[in-house]
Amino acid sequence: MEDCLFCKIIKGEIPCDKVYEDDKVLSFKDINPEAPVHVLTVPKKHISSTNDLKAEDEELVGYIYTVMVKIAKQLGISEKGYRIISNCGEDAGQTVSHIHFHLLGGGKLD
Repeated sequence: MEDCLFCKIIKGEIPCDKVYEDDKVLSFKDINPEAPVHVLTVPKKHISSTNDLKAEDEELVGYIYTVMVKIAKQLGISEKGYRIISNCGEDAGQTVSHIHFHLLGGGKLD
């Protein structure tokens, strides 16, 4: 998608503080962190929101969670705990129309 912020980040058109990347996903630090550790993981395949997931995306979503567990361990937040969040729609706080998952941790979360 041409005007998608996350697609531009994936293509390297907009810089990010990369934490992890492979052929399926990109993980990077959130520019407006809401916790000491706040990493976004986005699939390289453009999917606008959770509502747009198809049966063929089941494996990809499971893969994203396994990547996020690895990142939590790598960043040292897996022992104390962390949160994984995906917002769906404007009223839920989704500000970019590309499905993404927030990894939050590094301290007590409210």
